Amino acid sequence: MERVEDEKPKKKVTLYLLYCVATAVIGSIQFGYNTGVINAPEQKLRRFFQNVSMERSGEPFSTGANTMVWSFAVAIFSVGGMIGSFSVGAMVNKFGRRKSMLLANILAFLGGGLMGLSALAQSYEMVIIGRLIIGVFCGLSTGLTPMYVGEISPTAVRGAFGTLHQLGVVIGILVAQILGLEFLLGSDALWPLLLALTILPALMQSIMLPFCPESPRYLLIVLNEEEEARKALVRLRDSEDVSDDIQEMKEEGMRMAMEKKVTILELFRSPNYRQPIIIAIVLQLSQQLSGINAVFYYSTGIFDKAGVTQPIYATIGAGVVNTVFTVVSLFLVERAGRRTLHLIGLAGMAVCALIMTISLSLVTTNQSLSYLAIVAVFGFVASFEMGPGPIPWFIVAELFSQGPRPAAIAIAGFSNWTANFLVGLSFKKLEELCGPYVFIIFTVLLIIFFIFTYLRVPETRGRTFDDIAQGFAADARKSVESPVSEVMTVSPPGNNGAAPLSPTEKVPMVDLPHIP
Repeated sequence: MERVEDEKPKKKVTLYLLYCVATAVIGSIQFGYNTGVINAPEQKLRRFFQNVSMERSGEPFSTGANTMVWSFAVAIFSVGGMIGSFSVGAMVNKFGRRKSMLLANILAFLGGGLMGLSALAQSYEMVIIGRLIIGVFCGLSTGLTPMYVGEISPTAVRGAFGTLHQLGVVIGILVAQILGLEFLLGSDALWPLLLALTILPALMQSIMLPFCPESPRYLLIVLNEEEEARKALVRLRDSEDVSDDIQEMKEEGMRMAMEKKVTILELFRSPNYRQPIIIAIVLQLSQQLSGINAVFYYSTGIFDKAGVTQPIYATIGAGVVNTVFTVVSLFLVERAGRRTLHLIGLAGMAVCALIMTISLSLVTTNQSLSYLAIVAVFGFVASFEMGPGPIPWFIVAELFSQGPRPAAIAIAGFSNWTANFLVGLSFKKLEELCGPYVFIIFTVLLIIFFIFTYLRVPETRGRTFDDIAQGFAADARKSVESPVSEVMTVSPPGNNGAAPLSPTEKVPMVDLPHIP
């Protein structure tokens, strides 16, 4: 029986399915590119801000004002991400998954255009507004891509395909780091083109998306278009026999029909959803509060402080490690499982953060420790991509059935972007206050997230969406009933309370209403 189940997924991974997944993942590349692109041309943009100030008022920005404008240009991207991620639920319910991705690309064209024309218009405000708009686009992409990929993928390879979102992100970061080199697009003359280049993948995705189907789950469960859903599945699976998929979706749809519409507030009020939404939020926080974005945003400065003579190349090296270990995670996620990889990643990051702290604090007295700092950063990044990088994005789609999934992804994405914003805004100040010991803060947080994952996060590998949702519902029922059961359990006479009755001998109980 096992041999048959192993062969089945291989038949289902078709070229057309790969085409659709790759098309969606272009949005992930966009997110990664716009996360990393602001790092390399920092000094060029600061000079641009000074020149604009000089031209307008006859005097340049003070050092403090220049830093404030620069920090605002970096952080506003995350504000846009919060807005975009929070809008995912409403957007996909109204327009569907595929059309939402198409509409989101309008924002990529607009944001990229504003940033590309900012130097010509001598306006640093255009850079800031462009970063805000492209942030909204990326916020939408971080919800739309994992949702679409998760819904079109067969259960057996859903985790591996879900990892492709993070692979797209790290490829985007690496491309931004390479193109940001001085002799490529990171020069004083070409940095606007570097920022505007985000338009090209948006154009490519807009051309490719019309050849992709709408999510079959959306077609059947939300629009009740069974024939269209069947056609989409036949193309995606390259098989006329899609009855198992259709049946699974119908069962999920029937259960949804018996529930009232799931709102964002309902996710927290209902005992069936409360546990998975808390897990989803904490996993997103474990990704961002791990300190990874501190490394991405300020990696060049970290290597510079470690005494590396060409820090930009060390940063690119970290990007290569980032990409390689995301590919490793792609092959491991369906074998080792989501929970195991996340635990390994968190533990590895905690150890590397500690080594980073030690090496950066002692590098002034022992220059050879700069090499240890580089190894620690590479290990930190590698550990991140083993679990905390890819898993929080796609596991949210796995923890919820079709009904609450859009609202859950909106909440999880908003949590991720909020934490991203806080780290991006506060890391510089924390670094000034704590020096190299700033990574101790992240070490403590990583240990807390490790304990939470070990105690609360279930394994979702190989399980259907409905099976996972039913598991949480069963846990919710137990949590409501067990305290009452303990009170109502009676000990047999003469045992002095030492042994309770067996479950069949317990006093019959009446179902009590749950009080949120």
